[in-house]
Amino acid sequence: MVHRNARLTVAGRLILVRRVLGGRPVSHVAKEMGVSRQCAHRWLARYRAAGEAGLSDRSSRPVSSPTATAAATAAAVVELRSRERLGRDNIARACGTSPRTVSRLIAKSKPYLTHRQVATLAASSAHPELVTFLAYTGLRWGEATALRVRHIDTLRRRVSVEENAVMVGTVIHVGTPKTHETRSVPYPAFLALSIAKLCEGKGRDDLLFGDGRLHMRLPNSRDGWFAAAVRRVLDNEERAAAEAKARGEDEPARMPRVTPHDLRHTAASLAISSGANVKAVQRMLGHASASMTLDTYADLFDDDLDGVATALDKARRSAGVAEMLPRTPATS
Repeated sequence: MVHRNARLTVAGRLILVRRVLGGRPVSHVAKEMGVSRQCAHRWLARYRAAGEAGLSDRSSRPVSSPTATAAATAAAVVELRSRERLGRDNIARACGTSPRTVSRLIAKSKPYLTHRQVATLAASSAHPELVTFLAYTGLRWGEATALRVRHIDTLRRRVSVEENAVMVGTVIHVGTPKTHETRSVPYPAFLALSIAKLCEGKGRDDLLFGDGRLHMRLPNSRDGWFAAAVRRVLDNEERAAAEAKARGEDEPARMPRVTPHDLRHTAASLAISSGANVKAVQRMLGHASASMTLDTYADLFDDDLDGVATALDKARRSAGVAEMLPRTPATS
C-alpha cells in the first residue's frame, strides 16, 4: 500500500529507476518525475539493495516499543476480564498496571469468531438458534430476547427491533432499544427455517425465543449455559491441539473465549468481511452514528482499507485502460 502523501506509486518508482539505469542523469529524471534528487537516489539505492521489492513503502511501525505493555500482562488483563468479569480497577491491582492501561487493552481485545467457530459454538450450546442469531444479526441480548413473533417479516427476512429487555437486579424491565429508536435488521437466508420453527405454535405477541411468555435471562457468566458451551469448545480444542502436537503437526486455530455480547462484535466482523459498508453496519448494530461504528471497529475497517488500492487496480485493469506513463520532455 502506498502512503497517501507519496509523490510516486510503486510503478512510478520503477520507471524512475529504469530511466536512471538506462544512463540518464539522476537530476534530470528526478525533475521529470516531480521529486527531489535525494528522493530519486533513495529509490535507486533501495532498488539496488532489494530489487523491485525495495520500491514498496515500508511500515512506519517502530522496530521495538520498550514502553509497550508486556504480552503476558495484556493476556492476564483479557483473561481476568473474560473469565472473572472483574472491573477495571480490580484488574489493574491484580496485574500491577494502571486502570487506563486496562481500559485500553480491553477495548483492543474484542474477540471475533469465524463462521466455523460460530457453528461449533452453537452446536455445543443449549440454545443453538439464539447463538447463531446473535452472531449474524448483531442484536444486543435484550433486543433479541425481547423480539416477538409480530416483529418478524419472513418475506423480507427482517426483524423489527422495537423493544429491549434489561435485567435490573432480578427483575426484567422492558423498554425501548438503547438508542430509543426502532430499526430493521436483516437476517441471512440460512436462518429462515430455524426462525420459522421458532414461530410455530405461537401467537403474534408471543416472544420469539424461549417459551413465548417469559423473557430469557442472560446466562450466568461463570456457570450458565453459554459459559458451559464455551468451555466445551475450548476443552475439545485443547485436546485436538495436544493430539496435533503429539503427531508433530501445527496446532489448529483456537476459538477465543467469548460472552453473549461478544457475538455482537462477531456479527460486525462477519458483515464487514463480506463487504458491508460502515453505514450498513451502523444501522444493523443500532449505533447512534457512523463515527461510533468506525471508532469501535477501526481495526476491521483498516484491514478493509488495505484492499482498496488492490481492488481499484484490478478494476482498472479489467476495464482495459492503458497504462499511463509520465511524459518525457522533448529534447531540442
